[in-house]
Amino acid sequence: MPILSWSAAAGVVATAALSLDPNDSALPGGAVIQQLANGVGWWALIAALLGLVVGAAMWALGAHGNNYQQTSTGRRAVLVSGAAALIIGAAPALLNFLFTTGQSVH
Repeated sequence: MPILSWSAAAGVVATAALSLDPNDSALPGGAVIQQLANGVGWWALIAALLGLVVGAAMWALGAHGNNYQQTSTGRRAVLVSGAAALIIGAAPALLNFLFTTGQSVH
């Protein structure tokens, strides 16, 4: 029974090349998953829009009534909703950039 040394085992592992090529038609249901992601993105944008409108209303009413706490909460809601919409919109490009950058690492 032959015993492999660590260097021989490392050589076997080093020669086994792995690759990843994302393909939406590689498995059944890729189009359905894409539609689901598009739908979830739409609902997330609607939620961000509602948060922006409600936050802006709270900000305005708090400023008009000299209520610092309500003004601060409304301003935070506007900023968080805007950031959420920015992240939702940039997510595909950001993920593609990171994936492409990761593939260039050798």
